Amino acid sequence: MTESPDAPEPAADAPADLPVVRLKPKANARAIRRGFPWVFADELVTDRRTKALEPGTIAMLEDAERKTLGRVAVNPKSKIIARMIDTGGRGIPDHAWFVARLKRALDLRERLYDAPFYRLVHAEADGLPGVVIDRFGDVAVIQPNAAWADVLIEPLAEALAEVTGVTTILKNAGGRGRSLEGLDAEDMALRGAAPDAPLRVEMNGATYMADLTGGQKTGLFYDQRENQGFAARFARGQDVLDVFSHVGGFALAALANGAASALSVDGSAPALDLARQGAEASGVADRFDTRQGDAFDVLAELGEEKRRFGLIVCDPPAFAPAKPALEAGLRAYERVAKMSAPLVSPGGILVLCSCSHAADLAAFQGASLRGIGRAGRRAQLLYTGQAGPDHPLLPQLAESGYLKALVFRL
Repeated sequence: MTESPDAPEPAADAPADLPVVRLKPKANARAIRRGFPWVFADELVTDRRTKALEPGTIAMLEDAERKTLGRVAVNPKSKIIARMIDTGGRGIPDHAWFVARLKRALDLRERLYDAPFYRLVHAEADGLPGVVIDRFGDVAVIQPNAAWADVLIEPLAEALAEVTGVTTILKNAGGRGRSLEGLDAEDMALRGAAPDAPLRVEMNGATYMADLTGGQKTGLFYDQRENQGFAARFARGQDVLDVFSHVGGFALAALANGAASALSVDGSAPALDLARQGAEASGVADRFDTRQGDAFDVLAELGEEKRRFGLIVCDPPAFAPAKPALEAGLRAYERVAKMSAPLVSPGGILVLCSCSHAADLAAFQGASLRGIGRAGRRAQLLYTGQAGPDHPLLPQLAESGYLKALVFRL
């Protein structure tokens, strides 16, 4: 009989000398009990013994009254000093533990998608804090953005190969979170050999080219898949502008769904080259063009050229990745809206996106509407999107809901 992916994880007894870490009396133990997965450095008693723990050590977390809260992975070098691994207090990240969590993650994705191209593990929301795994057919890319996952990367890779059958597993060490954890930036192949050419990924009727070794993040942004599909519904017969396009995410989906033309704008020449390869593979190269340059400069140039588009998408990098950058980030989002709105044909569609953790939906929507208003346009809000269901949210962790997509009709 096959084990259900939702079956309880096997319990494992901890070593007798498993270290104990303890919350300070004023720390919010109630939030931990209700599912918040992080303990910050100023919430934990950091005596010499705790400070001496090796990054990635598995420990037992207690509240100030010495009641067990669960097992955590500790990193004294990080502001997030402890990440919840198992709230039951018995599970430890051994082979069986990894297999159980990966099976549960895989079951969800196989219900969602017909082909094995998706985010397989989305960190805390999938019970693997700090771990991102994107799958590209027989290849998987792991971003271990927390010290514990770096320490246990080999058993994680072994379980990943067993559960999914992938033959190539790459470690991508380029995540911003790794530097915050005091980790290195060394990429490597954990199983098989890194592909020597971009891989083809089919989504929304288009073909994308994913560079797993030289591209951004793990090679392709799966999180916008549903938003790209929704925006493409407005593309038929329209001229489309995709700003901050990376490998042509919105542009190629629009062309696959009948756009008259699409122009991708990005500062990265390699990304635009991959976009052109995707257009060729999708059979839409005759309707596709690119322009390399600073997005704000290109928007200004297009305004001077009196260009108009029936669908414009602006999907910039995180302008407000952390709270100190919030005000400047919101001004940047307002500027994007102000500069792009005049280029939208009357009755056309403007899609504005944010992947900033620090800017919540209300703040981002407010900045977008201010920009649209300053451009002298009025808007209907048609749709509010987030990351696709292969990027599930952990409700107790606001940071897991990082992506926002607003679809306006002007």
